[in-house]
Amino acid sequence: MEMRRADEIANTLEQLVFAGEFRDGERLDELKLAEQFHVSRTPIREALQVLVTSGMAEQIPRRGVFIRQPGPVELMEMFETMAELEAVCGRLAASRMSDADLEALSAANARCQEAIEAADHDRYYAENETFHQIIYRGAANSFLEKQALQLQARLKAYRRIQLRFRGRLRQSMGEHSQILQYLKDGDAQNTARVLRDHVAVQGEKFHQLLASLDR
Repeated sequence: MEMRRADEIANTLEQLVFAGEFRDGERLDELKLAEQFHVSRTPIREALQVLVTSGMAEQIPRRGVFIRQPGPVELMEMFETMAELEAVCGRLAASRMSDADLEALSAANARCQEAIEAADHDRYYAENETFHQIIYRGAANSFLEKQALQLQARLKAYRRIQLRFRGRLRQSMGEHSQILQYLKDGDAQNTARVLRDHVAVQGEKFHQLLASLDR
């Protein structure tokens, strides 16, 4: 599926934020961005709304859209919460997931592998999102699914940048394979354990993430 121009611009803006081109609290000027990306202001407005929805930017009435980056403590808290939400989703999905969802999960995992072989980080992340969303759905708890989707969207930019750390793609893929097998086996405890560790950002990995934001 071809990515919308607004989504492409939003992805580029995320990378520019991480590269230090935009700072926390800086206003995003629609006109300047339209000139920079050689587009009308419409896709720029749409791209800024993507950033606002993900939480990377904040819209202030009558003032505009401003970059908002969480501090280290807030970021760690969000990842801790995400890891626990994913673990609960996995634990419930182990006994509730349909055969159709397991097939869809296996297909998403195969597409993740194809993305790795093509060294396509963006494609891997898109398929990775789908992989996790199938597990949320498989938990068969609509309230839990909604909460997981909201926090997944909030952490999207930070989870994506992690995948660019050396060796992380293949490590992530190995964890996916474990998760898929445990779900097929109906092993709730191990599904929850691996999903929690898969999402958690601790120790050196968290320091790498912070360093990438401070450049």
